[in-house]
Amino acid sequence: MITSNREKVLRELIRQIEAKLGILNEMESSCCGVSFTQCHAITEIGRSGNISLSELAEKLNVDNSTMSRTVNNIVNKGLANREIDPNDRRYVTISLTEEGKKVFEEIEYTMNNYFKKIYENIPENKREQVLESLKLLTDAITKGVCCGK
Repeated sequence: MITSNREKVLRELIRQIEAKLGILNEMESSCCGVSFTQCHAITEIGRSGNISLSELAEKLNVDNSTMSRTVNNIVNKGLANREIDPNDRRYVTISLTEEGKKVFEEIEYTMNNYFKKIYENIPENKREQVLESLKLLTDAITKGVCCGK
């Protein structure tokens, strides 16, 4: 398979974005006292209010055992509750504690401000184009991952 120069440019741009956003790992863990993965889990739990372990794993694109370990760590920190359905012990739901809700709000506030600054640095007449392009990129990545292409 021959790789075109444009595919290489796409790869390099995505690599640069990943590297530049890598600072989020440090920001998130330092501002909230949780790991990058825990931060993502807390965000998804906070946004849904109450979510099953399997739904959370699917949203974060990780397997259930990895998600279970992450949730265990969040529960051990007192940030989330893990409840087993009395009718089906395989079904586990997760919700945030009051302390977890505070961490969630801090994450949301910090990240919203961070991305607001990025958004404001995009020329105003290109902002919608950038959002549309990122949506197209996200959809293309999803198709590539889900279909094994």
